[in-house]
Amino acid sequence: MSRRDNRAGAGIRVDLQLIADMISPGARVLDIGCGEGTLLDHLNRSKQVDGRGIELSMAGVRAAVAQGLSVIQGDADTDLKDYPPGAFDYVVLSQTLQATREPRHVLEQMLRIGRHAIVSFPNFGHWRVRLSLLRHGRMPVTETLTYQWHDTPNIHLCTISDFHVLCAELGIVIERAISLNANGRPRYDASGRFANLLGEQAVFLLRRAGPKAD
Repeated sequence: MSRRDNRAGAGIRVDLQLIADMISPGARVLDIGCGEGTLLDHLNRSKQVDGRGIELSMAGVRAAVAQGLSVIQGDADTDLKDYPPGAFDYVVLSQTLQATREPRHVLEQMLRIGRHAIVSFPNFGHWRVRLSLLRHGRMPVTETLTYQWHDTPNIHLCTISDFHVLCAELGIVIERAISLNANGRPRYDASGRFANLLGEQAVFLLRRAGPKAD
């Protein structure tokens, strides 16, 4: 899991700004794994959302609550079932999917409780990862995959192509897909031909199959 500190002009990471740009003003938002609440705080100030957050780390919860944010301690793998269907307009999972025990279940729950889901993750199919494995035969450490294999929180690493396949299997509609470079800057359409090779991270805007949500 990577939390690189690449900032947009507004003071947040560029990838978080991309996520914020996908969210409508005044929307009901749940940020899963919200950390200290950087995205929620930005959304509250810039788009006046009705924002909530859940965070596994108690230190993160305390820091978010100290800013006046509505954040509780919780686990994406076990606690999303407690929310009613359609409780949110957007459910966000930023740089956390690969650290969940059951990513398929988490995605299903996100689109049960939210009209849209926004998911970002590091791409294990990037050319630097492939080259590192080929040259050294060891789990790679890169700017977006910063942990050694024995102490990483990432337990289900995937590629952009893997994520496309999973969405197809679950009947999830991809409304928008963006691949990013190591600095969090947009690079390619993540549904495009070369995104899996050249994108180091990806951000997906998703919805359930069926009539398009407003």
